[in-house]
Amino acid sequence: MQVMKPVGRDAATKKYDILSALLAHGLRQDKHRQRLIMRLMALITTRYNWQRDELTMGQTEIAKLWAVDTRTVKREMAKLRALGWLVEKRGAARGRVAMHGIALDQIMLDTKPAWAAIGPDFVARVQPEAVPAGHGANVVPLRPAAAPVSDGSLWAEAQRVFHGQDAAGYAAWVEKLEVVEMGEGVLRLIAPSRFHARYVATNLSERLLVILRRIDPSVNKVDVSA
Repeated sequence: MQVMKPVGRDAATKKYDILSALLAHGLRQDKHRQRLIMRLMALITTRYNWQRDELTMGQTEIAKLWAVDTRTVKREMAKLRALGWLVEKRGAARGRVAMHGIALDQIMLDTKPAWAAIGPDFVARVQPEAVPAGHGANVVPLRPAAAPVSDGSLWAEAQRVFHGQDAAGYAAWVEKLEVVEMGEGVLRLIAPSRFHARYVATNLSERLLVILRRIDPSVNKVDVSA
């Protein structure tokens, strides 16, 4: 899936599309998840720097915005990080607040089941491509990818989840990855070529890590080599 960058001439439309996807998704959740999504949207619309992908706001400020105490802020921010929607870029330190990025591609993946409710024009506009233009047809498989069979292992379950999100991306990049080892929170994978490994490391490692952490929170890194 290509990251939906809100830049260029259509930046404003893309921003509205991301917020629309969050709204449609949130309306289909229970009241607790709805409130979490509304709080994230408050951060996005008031303090998020779209161009630099930076959200820099102290817990006290967030508590005022959300009309809650700082304990609630800590709890809710942790939930958003666990979802993979918030990514901590810089931890808090004396005299300096934490900096977060927002994983817009992961948000769009997770909200995809609600897109059709917004309308076919929305789906046509935001439907991601599995492989970026210019990489050549030889990279994209001509066969549909069958859903992987889970054997109960962490990687097999992660492959199954990825396939459900993006079957074409799975067939092109994830299906041929093999596990080397898992230890000390690091899952090491091997790819069939250097180009393949470089592409996965650059474009898919964060998505894979989010999926893996949802299955096993002890995973903290994905390492891909050829």
